[in-house]
Amino acid sequence: GDTNETGTMVHFKPDPTIFETIDFDYDTVALRLRELAYLNRGLEISLVDERTDKHVEYQFVGGIEEYVRALNKNKDVLHKSPIYGNTTKDGIDIEFAFQYNDGYSENLLSFANTIRTTEGGTHEQGLRTALTRIINEMGRKSGTLKNGEGNLSGEDIREGIVCVLHVKVKDPQFEGQTKTKLGNSEVAGVVAAAVSEVLTAYFEDDISLAKTIVQKAIVAARAREAA
Repeated sequence: GDTNETGTMVHFKPDPTIFETIDFDYDTVALRLRELAYLNRGLEISLVDERTDKHVEYQFVGGIEEYVRALNKNKDVLHKSPIYGNTTKDGIDIEFAFQYNDGYSENLLSFANTIRTTEGGTHEQGLRTALTRIINEMGRKSGTLKNGEGNLSGEDIREGIVCVLHVKVKDPQFEGQTKTKLGNSEVAGVVAAAVSEVLTAYFEDDISLAKTIVQKAIVAARAREAA
């Protein structure tokens, strides 16, 4: 009948001749929709399970910054607010946020066109390259890293980092059937350049934060060498 509502409604059913099981797992669906809400700042997503009447709504105005805060919940962080960057370079949208805690593990979640790339790829490579170079440069500039001392390794610099990286690529090339690794060779350099620009400006405005990260990396390097 007549209606003032607009939009698209899609219905689908899994084919039992193809899938071994056609039962939807609520927790799996909820996790993915929550992830999508973080990646699309401000988007409201509602999940209703009519089998059990479970109902949840996701909306995160803070986007991936809020995602990083959630991942660092109940941890002692080295700086109150996540470092955030959002830019477009050579037709690629690049958004990232990271925050350090006092732990020893690296937690990097990467996405390409909202698809979780659990095996990483060229976008992760670009971010790691930029982070390693800029932190070393800021360590020299601030005097925290003395002349004559070797550069800090990427592994030491990323100790304690919680990071979310999301790129949007016009023609993404994924490796493998499950699309868990981004393979576009041009993305690495573009992401590295974009992240370098954002971080350089960020740390020049707050050199004390750069010093804090460098000092943590130095402690990590010494512990690794001692071990």
